[in-house]
Amino acid sequence: MAAEPAAGQAGHVTLVGGGPGTGELLTVAAVKALRDADVVFYDRLAPYQELASLTSAELVDVGKRPGHHKVSQGDIEKLMVASALEGNNVVRLKGGDPYVFGRGGEEVASCVAAGVPVRVISGVTSAVSVPAAAGIPVTHREVSHMFTVVSGHAPLTEKELTHLAGLGGTIVVLMGIGTLHHLAAGLRRAGMRSDMPMAVVERGYRPGQKTTIAELGNIATAAAGCSNPAVLVIGEVVRVAEANRGHAEAEAELDRLAASLLGS
Repeated sequence: MAAEPAAGQAGHVTLVGGGPGTGELLTVAAVKALRDADVVFYDRLAPYQELASLTSAELVDVGKRPGHHKVSQGDIEKLMVASALEGNNVVRLKGGDPYVFGRGGEEVASCVAAGVPVRVISGVTSAVSVPAAAGIPVTHREVSHMFTVVSGHAPLTEKELTHLAGLGGTIVVLMGIGTLHHLAAGLRRAGMRSDMPMAVVERGYRPGQKTTIAELGNIATAAAGCSNPAVLVIGEVVRVAEANRGHAEAEAELDRLAASLLGS
């Protein structure tokens, strides 16, 4: 149990990026912040299942999921500020990085407005790490020299779709299952070819991680059973992953064959 803050002690807030959901990808600074915390407000995308081994702080689940907000964003900010004003060392543990679709800017603004000292510890963003978990590099020499990260929470406008389709490189969409059909159809309308490879990586770094690969023209059907948390990857880098996977599987088969021959 965390120690009670001393009377008159000034509290503060630390926004901590928890990475894609595994404790192995927490930064050293993140682990130190958790160890020193009095209260931790966490959500479902952070590595919350490992918190008991990382901190003795009071743990408060403020997790939000699509269609059901356990605690509203405004209330989360009020809870953080109130706890810090009571003298607590408060950690707000978030999935990925606080400043990549994490509403970290809003939480910092709330603390500043209340006169509460606040700092941000960057985290490993799922925009890069989850594709990597599936063997997909977001950039690859002579294939893609740029990548664009898009929020999948709300459908893109026709103007945004046209702009996105014309950028080239790799497109990474976070939490985009709910808008996948609209995105795929919109990118095709905007001129992206229907055979563009696309991957859906579900539950990156978590039990049950799964990758579904198809083309832009049929991804909506292929990914019909997929669910968030998921990262969508659109671009030729998906073929790089498929080629590497095939090579790795071939090598594994040769290893199995060699072991069998040596054992006979």
